[in-house]
Amino acid sequence: MNIAEQPLPHNELERLAALKRYNILDTLPEDAFDDATKLVSYICSVPIAHISFIDENRQWFKSEIGIGVSEVPREISFCQYTILESEMVEINDTFLSERFKNDPNVTGGLKVRFYAGVPLTTPDGYNIGTICAIDHVSKELNENQRNALSIVAKHIMNQLELGTKNIELAAQKKIAERAVLAKDSFLANMSHEIRTPLNAIIGFTDLLAQTKLDAAQRDYVDSVQIAEENLLLIINDILDLSKIESGNLTIEAQPFNLKNTLKHIYDLLKVKVPAGVEFNLFLDADMPEMVIGDQGRLNQILVNLTGNALKFTEEGEVTVSVKKTHETESDYSLRFSVKDTGIGIEEDKLMAIFERFTQAEESTTRKFGGTGLGLNIVKQLIELQDSEIHVKSKQGRGSEFFFVLTYKKTDHIETAAEPLLPINIDKLKILLCEDNLLNQKLVKNVIDNFGFELDIAGNGEEGIELLLKNEYDLILMDLQMPLRDGYQTTYSIRNELKLTIPIIAMTAHSLVGEQERCFKEGMNAYIPKPFKQAALLEAIRKVTSKNIPVETNSKINLSFLDEVSGGDSSFKQDMISLFIEKIPTEVIQLAEAFNNNDHDTIMRLSHNMKSSFDIFMLKDQSHYLSTIEKEAKLQQYSPQTLERINNLHAEMAEVIKTLKEL
Repeated sequence: MNIAEQPLPHNELERLAALKRYNILDTLPEDAFDDATKLVSYICSVPIAHISFIDENRQWFKSEIGIGVSEVPREISFCQYTILESEMVEINDTFLSERFKNDPNVTGGLKVRFYAGVPLTTPDGYNIGTICAIDHVSKELNENQRNALSIVAKHIMNQLELGTKNIELAAQKKIAERAVLAKDSFLANMSHEIRTPLNAIIGFTDLLAQTKLDAAQRDYVDSVQIAEENLLLIINDILDLSKIESGNLTIEAQPFNLKNTLKHIYDLLKVKVPAGVEFNLFLDADMPEMVIGDQGRLNQILVNLTGNALKFTEEGEVTVSVKKTHETESDYSLRFSVKDTGIGIEEDKLMAIFERFTQAEESTTRKFGGTGLGLNIVKQLIELQDSEIHVKSKQGRGSEFFFVLTYKKTDHIETAAEPLLPINIDKLKILLCEDNLLNQKLVKNVIDNFGFELDIAGNGEEGIELLLKNEYDLILMDLQMPLRDGYQTTYSIRNELKLTIPIIAMTAHSLVGEQERCFKEGMNAYIPKPFKQAALLEAIRKVTSKNIPVETNSKINLSFLDEVSGGDSSFKQDMISLFIEKIPTEVIQLAEAFNNNDHDTIMRLSHNMKSSFDIFMLKDQSHYLSTIEKEAKLQQYSPQTLERINNLHAEMAEVIKTLKEL
């Protein structure tokens, strides 16, 4: 071979750019490429085969049989000529080739006597590499072998294209996930910022309403309270929509009294009925009393539909009816209907009314108000329960919205709630941890009206200091505070001070799963802001009247291990020993990976450890790891991540001690 020739494609710069787009150079072996190389060796009956890529200076082998090296200089490769061609290059006998007969790999080295190479061509026409068959004896491929070699080359390019597309999709998915996270975080923070002053407005208006007012003042206060409720409804609609879109809104499955729920909705809405409208509730005599389902979402659906019917009906009637349509051994199917004699909807607008920010007529926005979100949320809530909503309407004659929901049967028998024990008002002393001055003043007035004593801490640090100095019966805990937030403060109270004092979470946030997290962290009740005085008083009565134990963070449950071991005590002992040996090291590695910002290691360790924790039913620790794994995937950590890792480290010491005793 004449090395001085140094052949280069006419589009060399563009070809190299195309090669770099695939990010294939110096990657690890992959089964798909190794299998293709084996297939070429088998089809062509040759001892040497390879898939290679050619950059500025070298021929790099992604997969090879019979070569034994990962790369060679470009100038000594046969394939530098193959990438100049558009079709297969076949040299039946290198001894007869003027170009290759004196090549070192022909006269010695690999002793190449036969060579067949197909260029790997990108969809836009650049030859970035080759797939080759090589033998020590002269030979000639038949037509089937040539076709097969070309097909394998196309398969290799398809594999490269698929990998590139997957990388692009993963990048786009990551961007989309970050956008959703940013949107949810923005909405949650905005809800907190809006709800905080709204909490003060509603609270002080309620206090004002309890004072002695003349007729005009009473009218003003009533008007403010109506405006407050409307504003709160808009905020809740926007947050519900965000939860549905992000897939974080789940449908509960709990026993509830269906008849009582429907009567409660009727009683709630009948105060809004216009003077010329008859409001009816018709329940099927065969309708079940107790079912399993989501009571809150049924409330939300029917209040929205019925509220609309009452709003758009100036005379006539509005009727809510429920009828059992089907029954099996395990469930009931119930048809819910809300029918009115109101303004009705034009036929060509019937489907549009379920789109967000849309109403049947633009004029209704001005005359009747509303965001246009309600029906969209109703539609999605019904679809989340595997059903769909229908509407029939005639303009000027009224509308009917109806849907069928299936509820599971239940053997649950509703019992009367035990009366709460009386509170000793003289001795009830409360600590409020809250940084907002308006909310401090509001809660103080409310608590004073209850007849309780209140101390105020402006943040979690001050709260801990007051707890060390004074005895309290209850803590009202805001979740978002400077220096130390509500979660961190609760953790210190439960795990460092070892106090079981009841804690009620109070927050203007509306993050998905926040209530569950409050209970996991050791709080006893949850009151969203803006709060109602009656709801706060009820929460206080409940947590101070009953001794509610707080579960420890490191409670081991061996029931699952007992089940999978099938009574094999040696297997059970091996699993415990493996946990003791492996987990402490992995927790340390997790902390190191976090300090090094090693997302892949964090993701792998979190995932693996979570499985181990699930075996021992360590739910809190498993929850920590699920959160850390999700954050590692997004490569975006919260301020609490390091605290979670430190908690794992501390809690594992207790777990390991318990397991060693076992």
